[in-house]
Amino acid sequence: MENTKDLTEHSSRSERKRRDSFGMFDGYDSCSEDTSSSSSSEESEEEVAPLPSNLPIIKNNGQVYTYPDGKSGMATCEMCGMVGVRDAFYSKTKRFCSVSCSRSYSSNSKKASILARLQGKPPTKKAKVLQKQPLVAKLAAYAQYQATLQNQAKTKAAVSMEGFSWGNYINSNSFIAAPVTCFKHAPMGTCWGDISENVRVEVPNTDCSLPTKVFWIAGIVKLAGYNALLRYEGFENDPGLDFWCNVCGSDIHPVGWCAASGKPLVPPRTIQHKYTNWKAFLVKRLTGAKTLPPDFSQKVSESMQYPFKPCMRVEVVDKRHLCRTRVAVVESVIGGRLRLVYEESEDRTDDFWCHMHSPLIHHIGWSRSIGHRFKRSDITKKQDGHFDTPPHLFAKVKEVDQSGEWFKEGMKLEAIDPLNLSTICVATIRKVLADGFLMIGIDGSEAADGSDWFCYHATSPSIFPVGFCEINMIELTPPRGYTKLPFKWFDYLRETGSIAAPVKLFNKDVPNHGFRVGMKLEAVDLMEPRLICVATVTRIIHRLLRIHFDGWEEEYDQWVDCESPDLYPVGWCQLTGYQLQPPASQSSRESQSGSSKQKKKAKSQQYKGHKKMTALQLKEELIDGEDYHFLQGASDQESNGSANFYIKQEP
Repeated sequence: MENTKDLTEHSSRSERKRRDSFGMFDGYDSCSEDTSSSSSSEESEEEVAPLPSNLPIIKNNGQVYTYPDGKSGMATCEMCGMVGVRDAFYSKTKRFCSVSCSRSYSSNSKKASILARLQGKPPTKKAKVLQKQPLVAKLAAYAQYQATLQNQAKTKAAVSMEGFSWGNYINSNSFIAAPVTCFKHAPMGTCWGDISENVRVEVPNTDCSLPTKVFWIAGIVKLAGYNALLRYEGFENDPGLDFWCNVCGSDIHPVGWCAASGKPLVPPRTIQHKYTNWKAFLVKRLTGAKTLPPDFSQKVSESMQYPFKPCMRVEVVDKRHLCRTRVAVVESVIGGRLRLVYEESEDRTDDFWCHMHSPLIHHIGWSRSIGHRFKRSDITKKQDGHFDTPPHLFAKVKEVDQSGEWFKEGMKLEAIDPLNLSTICVATIRKVLADGFLMIGIDGSEAADGSDWFCYHATSPSIFPVGFCEINMIELTPPRGYTKLPFKWFDYLRETGSIAAPVKLFNKDVPNHGFRVGMKLEAVDLMEPRLICVATVTRIIHRLLRIHFDGWEEEYDQWVDCESPDLYPVGWCQLTGYQLQPPASQSSRESQSGSSKQKKKAKSQQYKGHKKMTALQLKEELIDGEDYHFLQGASDQESNGSANFYIKQEP
């Protein structure tokens, strides 16, 4: 570690920034003594670590927030009527006291049309903002909406795909999909092999008038995830009967399967007249050609076996208080995705969706072992049939050495906000736990009791050294209420008497992930993790991907790691039987012709802090239009290229 220098030396150098070999700020001194790492200890629900006493605080709408400069000025919330300090109000226009009020206010214009979408109906033009509607009426309408969503969850009503087809979508726009090999956690992700264009397969012949099911040989013209555009042998360059098929589906087989299974090979009726000796034609065409491995279907089946089973108990993040975990029970498993029901939910509607490899779930006893907060269940004993999930089934984190130089409480860094995944924010390490885990808070918007702190591992790809956003031309979100703009880390560290977390402690590994800008995929909307949507990779910064949900505005984009288990190949939903959410424009093109771009559908936040939206809340347009613009430039990497921050990866 470099020897730290007196803060006055930095002041005399003004804007000169000391950077290490990766070009990052590193090791700024604090005006006060360094705070030591907190010891790991078990905390009850009531035990909360206080915020540092040297930070000015303000009270607003029942919550206490840190406030960097203490400037005052009053404002009235247009949603709830709360009067408070203006600079602490949410957004640039200061019309609302919190993000919850902003989104609740805007939701009245969207509930009807969004609910119609979720029910498979086209949105109407009758949904308008009732700006003069009394607050009581608004709350009643919202309560009715929540009841409707809960009723839908009970009946497991499917959301209409409204005729969406990946094949048509890709063909009509010449899109490219991310290859299956980009998704190691997905079925066949590690054993996809060299399946590519020109591979031959045996598939049902739909151009036939015979009463029995017959087959013919087709070649792969184009691959899009699991989906392949196929063309029957004999059609040459004629795409007239081309069709899309899921390669992992039950109706696609390697060449030779029909002979081994006694199934007839019959040429399509349209081209039967082209050749008199079809056997000779096939021998000529197939000589030297590739086909699927003979055990392909067996590998598909094996890769879709999941160790997690219903009735298993886990510890999972509390979506209403992200600083703690709760016990939940696996209700169902779909394609490796778990629907978890919190153990205390009597009607089994208080649930949480995540992948079995998600960093948000852990074995029973994990919280106690590392000193993480945990909500004790009112249930004194396990329910019949419920059992603890074996610890070895959970994703393993990289072992770290905390005995030497390590993260300390109060150190500054940049982190993806789990409550607004489109932003990377100024953040602070609030507590150091065992086994490399850290409790982190977003500067300027923390609750006084720390209930909105969140847990990241030290090797998490969601935390970054000070200066990461600047170097990679990403807009860094400054602390709420911080008025000294443009934000500069040097000034902020000096003003807060803080130091930056050392660069060498962060994860700098960049895998050869294979993603490219513009690739299509299916992605979980982490603000409402039960939904999987049509999405696009719009930026790549080393291992960090910016995911855009097709048809929705950029404010709902999400920063996601390239190895996130919440990303899937095109065709994953079809393969596993999960419901895919089509692009917004697919359903709104007719009713919204000539109007502005549609906003995002019904969403709820993955985590819930006191000042955040409640469970199953809509994810709506922010009325004040606070947008974040990300510059396109040299930092956009199409693969795993190295820039100033990351170590260059050897091929």
